Amino acid sequence: MTPAKGLYHCMGCGAAGNAIQFVEKFDGVSFRHAFEILNAGPAAFSPPSAAPLKKATVPRLDLPFDPEADDATLMRQVVDYYHERLLKTPAALDYLRGRGLHDEEAVDRFRLGFADRTLCLRLPDKNRKDGAAIRTRLQSLGLLRESGHEHFNGSLVLPIFDERGDVAEVYGARSPRACAKARPIICTCPDRTPGYGTPRP
Repeated sequence: MTPAKGLYHCMGCGAAGNAIQFVEKFDGVSFRHAFEILNAGPAAFSPPSAAPLKKATVPRLDLPFDPEADDATLMRQVVDYYHERLLKTPAALDYLRGRGLHDEEAVDRFRLGFADRTLCLRLPDKNRKDGAAIRTRLQSLGLLRESGHEHFNGSLVLPIFDERGDVAEVYGARSPRACAKARPIICTCPDRTPGYGTPRP
């Protein structure tokens, strides 16, 4: 390792690269997943193992919600996660400023968020029992697609709360540049199918 330069080189196998590439190989994860592990700090790293490296099926990052929570609580916790991601994503905040929509009080009050494609990095793979269970729940809530991808990938997220403070609907809007030919606004909620607020039959 060369900490000052953020580089590594294995004398045994000859593998070399930067810190992200090291975590990719060490933990058997994708480039984006490795970046998020590094961003989370030392607590997210796996302990050394002598076993052959396999693709990771257990997330190295903490779940941002309680998988045992009821649907309303789970929705709120996912909304809170997206809100946290917005506050940590300068590009998304710049987009809001560019549209004249950035106001710290409003962003906090309305829990505006950003789905930056990291939620699924925190879920166990679908081939694990707990992973299949939580992914099925998130899909039934309209937060995951059948493909397993996040429904709001790359979108600014606006939750709509009911009189009890529960999340009744969630709207997602992509920037025109990111989604030039797609529908700019989508919505989902626990008792509706993904789409434009179309009630389930």
